[in-house]
Amino acid sequence: MRFLPRKGPWGRPRLRLKGILVPLALAAGAFVAAWELPFGTSPPGLLSGDMVTHALKSEAIVGRASVIDGDTIEIHGRRIRLYGIDAPESGQYCLIEGYPTRCGQRAALALADKIGQHPVSCRAKDTDVYGRTVAVCEVDGEDVNAWMTVQGWALAYRKYSSDYVVQEQEAAAHKRGIWQGEFINPWDWRNEHRDGRTAASPLDRGKQGVPSSNCNIKGNISASGERIYHVPGGAFYAKTIITTSKGERWFCSEAEAQAAGWRPSKR
Repeated sequence: MRFLPRKGPWGRPRLRLKGILVPLALAAGAFVAAWELPFGTSPPGLLSGDMVTHALKSEAIVGRASVIDGDTIEIHGRRIRLYGIDAPESGQYCLIEGYPTRCGQRAALALADKIGQHPVSCRAKDTDVYGRTVAVCEVDGEDVNAWMTVQGWALAYRKYSSDYVVQEQEAAAHKRGIWQGEFINPWDWRNEHRDGRTAASPLDRGKQGVPSSNCNIKGNISASGERIYHVPGGAFYAKTIITTSKGERWFCSEAEAQAAGWRPSKR
Protein backbone atom coordinates (compact mmCIF):
# COMPACT_ATOMS: atom_id res chain seq x y z
CA MET A 1 0.00 0.00 0.00
CA ARG A 2 1.36 3.43 -0.94
CA PHE A 3 0.14 6.85 0.08
CA LEU A 4 0.66 9.35 -2.73
CA PRO A 5 0.08 13.07 -2.14
CA ARG A 6 -2.28 14.64 -4.62
CA LYS A 7 -3.96 18.01 -4.74
CA GLY A 8 -7.62 17.97 -3.88
CA PRO A 9 -10.26 20.42 -5.02
CA TRP A 10 -9.41 22.74 -2.07
CA GLY A 11 -5.71 22.76 -2.77
CA ARG A 12 -4.82 20.37 0.05
CA PRO A 13 -2.99 17.07 -0.53
CA ARG A 14 -5.28 14.06 -0.56
CA LEU A 15 -4.45 10.39 -0.08
CA ARG A 16 -4.88 7.83 -2.81
CA LEU A 17 -5.07 4.22 -1.58
CA LYS A 18 -3.40 1.95 -4.03
CA GLY A 19 -3.54 -1.85 -3.72
CA ILE A 20 -5.84 -1.91 -0.68
CA LEU A 21 -9.33 -2.15 -2.13
CA VAL A 22 -9.03 -5.71 -3.46
CA PRO A 23 -7.74 -7.23 -0.17
CA LEU A 24 -10.46 -5.38 1.76
CA ALA A 25 -13.11 -6.74 -0.55
CA LEU A 26 -11.82 -10.30 -0.18
CA ALA A 27 -11.73 -10.02 3.61
CA ALA A 28 -15.27 -8.69 3.68
CA GLY A 29 -16.46 -11.55 1.50
CA ALA A 30 -14.86 -14.12 3.79
CA PHE A 31 -16.52 -12.50 6.80
CA VAL A 32 -19.93 -12.65 5.17
CA ALA A 33 -19.43 -16.28 4.16
CA ALA A 34 -18.44 -17.23 7.70
CA TRP A 35 -21.43 -15.34 9.15
CA GLU A 36 -23.81 -17.37 6.99
CA LEU A 37 -22.42 -20.75 8.17
CA PRO A 38 -24.46 -22.66 10.79
CA PHE A 39 -23.46 -21.84 14.37
CA GLY A 40 -20.48 -23.92 15.55
CA THR A 41 -19.28 -24.66 12.00
CA SER A 42 -15.76 -23.58 11.05
CA PRO A 43 -15.22 -21.73 7.80
CA PRO A 44 -13.47 -23.68 5.04
CA GLY A 45 -9.77 -24.00 5.68
CA LEU A 46 -10.13 -23.68 9.47
CA LEU A 47 -10.16 -26.53 12.02
CA SER A 48 -12.45 -26.62 15.02
CA GLY A 49 -11.02 -27.54 18.45
CA ASP A 50 -12.33 -31.11 18.16
CA MET A 51 -10.77 -31.47 14.73
CA VAL A 52 -7.40 -30.26 16.02
CA THR A 53 -7.58 -32.74 18.91
CA HIS A 54 -8.44 -35.53 16.49
CA ALA A 55 -5.55 -34.58 14.24
CA LEU A 56 -3.11 -34.69 17.16
CA LYS A 57 -4.40 -38.04 18.38
CA SER A 58 -4.09 -39.63 14.95
CA GLU A 59 -0.51 -38.50 14.35
CA ALA A 60 2.06 -41.24 13.77
CA ILE A 61 5.34 -41.42 15.69
CA VAL A 62 7.92 -43.54 13.91
CA GLY A 63 11.51 -44.41 14.72
CA ARG A 64 13.93 -46.54 16.71
CA ALA A 65 12.68 -47.06 20.25
CA SER A 66 14.41 -47.50 23.57
CA VAL A 67 12.57 -49.43 26.29
CA ILE A 68 11.93 -47.68 29.60
CA ASP A 69 9.89 -50.50 31.16
CA GLY A 70 7.38 -53.15 30.13
CA ASP A 71 4.78 -50.65 28.94
CA THR A 72 6.79 -47.50 28.18
CA ILE A 73 9.17 -46.70 25.33
CA GLU A 74 10.89 -43.60 24.01
CA ILE A 75 11.17 -42.49 20.39
CA HIS A 76 13.15 -39.37 19.45
CA GLY A 77 13.13 -38.28 23.09
CA ARG A 78 9.36 -38.64 23.35
CA ARG A 79 7.97 -40.90 26.11
CA ILE A 80 5.20 -43.21 24.92
CA ARG A 81 2.94 -45.24 27.23
CA LEU A 82 1.50 -48.33 25.55
CA TYR A 83 -2.26 -47.95 25.39
CA GLY A 84 -4.62 -50.39 27.11
CA ILE A 85 -2.03 -52.48 28.98
CA ASP A 86 -0.19 -52.37 32.31
CA ALA A 87 3.07 -54.26 32.85
CA PRO A 88 4.75 -55.06 36.20
CA GLU A 89 6.82 -52.18 37.55
CA SER A 90 10.62 -52.21 37.30
CA GLY A 91 11.08 -52.95 41.01
CA GLN A 92 8.26 -55.47 41.22
CA TYR A 93 8.77 -59.16 42.03
CA CYS A 94 6.47 -62.07 41.21
CA LEU A 95 6.59 -65.77 41.99
CA ILE A 96 7.23 -67.61 38.75
CA GLU A 97 7.26 -71.41 39.03
CA GLY A 98 7.69 -70.95 42.76
CA TYR A 99 10.76 -68.71 42.56
CA PRO A 100 10.93 -64.98 43.34
CA THR A 101 11.48 -63.25 40.02
CA ARG A 102 11.92 -59.63 39.02
CA CYS A 103 8.92 -59.76 36.73
CA GLY A 104 9.09 -56.03 35.98
CA GLN A 105 12.59 -56.48 34.63
CA ARG A 106 11.53 -59.59 32.71
CA ALA A 107 8.68 -57.64 31.09
CA ALA A 108 11.05 -54.87 29.98
CA LEU A 109 13.49 -57.40 28.53
CA ALA A 110 10.70 -59.16 26.65
CA LEU A 111 9.62 -55.85 25.10
CA ALA A 112 13.21 -54.96 24.20
CA ASP A 113 13.71 -58.37 22.54
CA LYS A 114 10.49 -57.96 20.58
CA ILE A 115 11.40 -54.51 19.29
CA GLY A 116 15.09 -55.16 18.71
CA GLN A 117 16.45 -52.74 16.12
CA HIS A 118 13.20 -52.59 14.16
CA PRO A 119 11.55 -49.21 13.62
CA VAL A 120 8.45 -48.77 15.75
CA SER A 121 5.33 -47.02 14.52
CA CYS A 122 2.99 -45.61 17.18
CA ARG A 123 -0.49 -44.18 16.66
CA ALA A 124 -1.16 -41.59 19.35
CA LYS A 125 -4.52 -41.86 21.11
CA ASP A 126 -4.19 -39.58 24.13
CA THR A 127 -1.85 -37.91 26.63
CA ASP A 128 -1.64 -39.12 30.23
CA VAL A 129 -1.31 -37.07 33.43
CA TYR A 130 2.49 -37.34 33.23
CA GLY A 131 2.58 -35.77 29.78
CA ARG A 132 3.38 -39.04 28.03
CA THR A 133 1.81 -39.89 24.71
CA VAL A 134 -0.52 -42.88 25.03
CA ALA A 135 -0.39 -44.94 21.87
CA VAL A 136 -0.85 -48.24 20.08
CA CYS A 137 2.55 -49.26 18.70
CA GLU A 138 3.48 -51.70 15.98
CA VAL A 139 6.62 -53.51 14.88
CA ASP A 140 6.54 -54.95 11.35
CA GLY A 141 2.77 -54.45 11.37
CA GLU A 142 2.20 -56.37 14.63
CA ASP A 143 0.47 -54.73 17.59
CA VAL A 144 3.13 -54.67 20.33
CA ASN A 145 0.56 -53.88 23.05
CA ALA A 146 -1.32 -57.06 22.15
CA TRP A 147 1.90 -59.09 21.94
CA MET A 148 3.02 -58.09 25.45
CA THR A 149 -0.37 -59.11 26.82
CA VAL A 150 -0.67 -62.42 25.01
CA GLN A 151 2.87 -63.34 26.12
CA GLY A 152 1.84 -62.75 29.73
CA TRP A 153 4.13 -59.79 30.45
CA ALA A 154 1.35 -57.23 30.72
CA LEU A 155 -2.27 -57.17 31.83
CA ALA A 156 -5.25 -55.61 30.11
CA TYR A 157 -5.64 -52.20 31.78
CA ARG A 158 -9.41 -52.47 32.15
CA LYS A 159 -9.67 -49.12 33.92
CA TYR A 160 -8.98 -47.44 30.59
CA SER A 161 -9.66 -50.03 27.90
CA SER A 162 -10.97 -53.53 27.25
CA ASP A 163 -9.10 -53.89 23.96
CA TYR A 164 -6.66 -56.53 25.24
CA VAL A 165 -8.83 -58.63 27.54
CA VAL A 166 -8.91 -61.55 25.08
CA GLN A 167 -5.11 -61.58 24.87
CA GLU A 168 -4.87 -61.58 28.67
CA GLN A 169 -7.28 -64.51 28.91
CA GLU A 170 -5.19 -66.47 26.40
CA ALA A 171 -1.99 -65.80 28.39
CA ALA A 172 -3.67 -66.93 31.62
CA ALA A 173 -5.03 -70.08 30.01
CA HIS A 174 -1.59 -71.06 28.70
CA LYS A 175 0.27 -69.90 31.85
CA ARG A 176 2.60 -67.55 30.04
CA GLY A 177 4.78 -64.90 31.64
CA ILE A 178 3.56 -63.82 35.07
CA TRP A 179 0.68 -66.30 34.80
CA GLN A 180 3.16 -69.07 35.61
CA GLY A 181 2.85 -68.21 39.29
CA GLU A 182 1.58 -65.49 41.61
CA PHE A 183 1.71 -61.74 41.19
CA ILE A 184 0.21 -58.49 42.36
CA ASN A 185 -1.61 -56.40 39.76
CA PRO A 186 0.74 -53.58 38.73
CA TRP A 187 -1.80 -50.90 39.69
CA ASP A 188 -2.18 -52.44 43.17
CA TRP A 189 1.59 -52.70 43.56
CA ARG A 190 1.95 -49.00 42.73
CA ASN A 191 -0.70 -48.09 45.29
CA GLU A 192 1.20 -50.00 47.98
CA HIS A 193 4.42 -48.16 47.13
CA ARG A 194 3.16 -44.61 46.70
CA ASP A 195 4.71 -43.63 50.03
CA GLY A 196 8.16 -44.09 48.47
CA ARG A 197 8.92 -47.29 50.37
CA THR A 198 11.23 -49.37 48.20
CA ALA A 199 12.28 -52.01 50.70
CA ALA A 200 10.22 -54.23 52.93
CA SER A 201 10.72 -56.87 55.54
CA PRO A 202 10.51 -60.50 54.40
CA LEU A 203 7.06 -60.72 55.97
CA ASP A 204 5.86 -57.60 54.15
CA ARG A 205 7.21 -58.98 50.91
CA GLY A 206 5.50 -62.23 51.71
CA LYS A 207 2.18 -60.41 51.47
CA GLN A 208 3.02 -59.97 47.82
CA GLY A 209 4.24 -63.55 47.48
CA VAL A 210 7.74 -62.10 47.24
CA PRO A 211 10.65 -62.49 49.68
CA SER A 212 13.81 -60.41 49.78
CA SER A 213 16.69 -61.87 47.78
CA ASN A 214 18.35 -63.47 50.86
CA CYS A 215 15.16 -64.61 52.59
CA ASN A 216 13.87 -67.29 50.27
CA ILE A 217 13.05 -70.15 52.66
CA LYS A 218 9.33 -70.95 52.59
CA GLY A 219 7.53 -71.46 55.88
CA ASN A 220 4.44 -73.46 54.95
CA ILE A 221 1.55 -74.67 57.13
CA SER A 222 0.18 -78.06 56.06
CA ALA A 223 -3.49 -79.02 55.95
CA SER A 224 -3.03 -80.69 59.33
CA GLY A 225 -1.57 -77.50 60.79
CA GLU A 226 2.04 -78.68 60.84
CA ARG A 227 4.65 -75.98 60.28
CA ILE A 228 7.18 -77.07 57.67
CA TYR A 229 9.84 -75.03 55.90
CA HIS A 230 11.19 -75.68 52.42
CA VAL A 231 14.58 -74.63 51.10
CA PRO A 232 15.40 -73.88 47.44
CA GLY A 233 16.06 -77.09 45.55
CA GLY A 234 13.78 -79.14 47.83
CA ALA A 235 11.29 -81.56 46.29
CA PHE A 236 8.26 -79.41 47.18
CA TYR A 237 9.84 -75.96 47.07
CA ALA A 238 8.59 -74.92 43.64
CA LYS A 239 5.06 -76.15 44.33
CA THR A 240 4.77 -74.44 47.71
CA ILE A 241 2.92 -71.12 47.68
CA ILE A 242 3.21 -68.82 50.69
CA THR A 243 -0.03 -67.23 51.90
CA THR A 244 0.73 -64.86 54.76
CA SER A 245 -2.94 -64.44 55.64
CA LYS A 246 -2.81 -68.09 56.82
CA GLY A 247 0.24 -67.44 58.99
CA GLU A 248 2.77 -68.68 56.47
CA ARG A 249 5.95 -66.70 55.99
CA TRP A 250 9.44 -66.40 54.55
CA PHE A 251 12.65 -67.03 56.48
CA CYS A 252 16.19 -65.81 55.93
CA SER A 253 17.86 -68.92 57.36
CA GLU A 254 17.01 -72.42 58.57
CA ALA A 255 18.03 -71.39 62.08
CA GLU A 256 15.45 -68.60 61.99
CA ALA A 257 12.77 -71.01 60.77
CA GLN A 258 13.55 -73.58 63.45
CA ALA A 259 13.61 -70.93 66.18
CA ALA A 260 10.13 -69.84 65.06
CA GLY A 261 8.80 -73.41 65.37
CA TRP A 262 9.04 -74.71 61.81
CA ARG A 263 10.63 -78.07 61.00
CA PRO A 264 12.50 -78.88 57.76
CA SER A 265 10.76 -80.72 54.98
CA LYS A 266 11.73 -84.41 54.76
CA ARG A 267 12.33 -84.08 51.02
